[in-house]
Amino acid sequence: MGLLEKWKMRELKAKAKRRLGATTGNRTLAAEGRTEEAEARLLQTETRIKETAAEIREKYARS
Repeated sequence: MGLLEKWKMRELKAKAKRRLGATTGNRTLAAEGRTEEAEARLLQTETRIKETAAEIREKYARS
């Protein structure tokens, strides 16, 4: 499992936590879920940026 898949699983877990909190009326749990969801999205974006930068370096590297 790559990093991107790991972060996607983390985001799904956070969404479930947020929904559970919203369903049960537990505002703290819902807030934790929202925070973790945002963090997972940021980590996914970071991974994509790093992969894109590596591809650009590889494509345009001077030999």
